[in-house]
Amino acid sequence: MPEDRKDTNRALVRIGFDGTVHKTFRGSDAPERFANECRILRHLEARRCDFVPRLISADEAALKIVTTNCGRRVEHISDEKLKTLFAELETYGVRHDDPYPRNVTYRITDGRFCLIDFELATLLDEAASAHETSTRAL
Repeated sequence: MPEDRKDTNRALVRIGFDGTVHKTFRGSDAPERFANECRILRHLEARRCDFVPRLISADEAALKIVTTNCGRRVEHISDEKLKTLFAELETYGVRHDDPYPRNVTYRITDGRFCLIDFELATLLDEAASAHETSTRAL
């Protein structure tokens, strides 16, 4: 598989000639994962999180998004750095829910580790609200 392409049962990801990332969601829960990733990326952009991709376009009918590129995937990252990076994301109100090195990239232009792939992520405000609602119901 070429380095600029990822082809799995859940998604097809490729890098365009202009450097943008094109992700097409697949599988039975693809519409939900597509909607969640769009929602999370919009949330993070509104909060000016600078170490995640920016959503350029979203095509609901095709279940496809186009984002900015956050660099190359990392091959090695310490457990401590990984934990710090995902904890930093939570300060923006998002828990990644897939906190593994496969979702970390390195942006050489500014030497920044970045996070990608937010289809399973959770907005912490919503998670807290859901917990409070279920607790009150008891």
